[in-house]
Amino acid sequence: MILITGGRGQGKTEYALHTFQFSEAELTDGGLCAPEAALSARCITAYHALVRRLLADGRDPVAFTERLCTENSDAVILLDEIGCGIVPLEKNDRILREQTGRCGCILAARAETVIRMVCGIPAAIKGELP
Repeated sequence: MILITGGRGQGKTEYALHTFQFSEAELTDGGLCAPEAALSARCITAYHALVRRLLADGRDPVAFTERLCTENSDAVILLDEIGCGIVPLEKNDRILREQTGRCGCILAARAETVIRMVCGIPAAIKGELP
């Protein structure tokens, strides 16, 4: 598994497309796909949006992430960092932030490589850049 993380608009998708030679059709959007589609996807974008959708459906995103790591250990996963900045006022937003962070920790622990994108520049924070 490879985890690519960073803030919104930092070049995660472009990096994945170029580096791993994915076509646009091979990208599975976590904000739109059926959660079960992620269990076999080659590349999952917007994993943070999938966490939001799982929470909205009353599902446990941590348990789902554990399952994903077991069933789809070869995936490339793109996850926006959403835990920086001002703590949200709304309780549901704080829960989303915490659950996304927990899922990110699970993904990073299980990933062979973790890449952080900043201004379009990849930096390996675990493993080696492909």
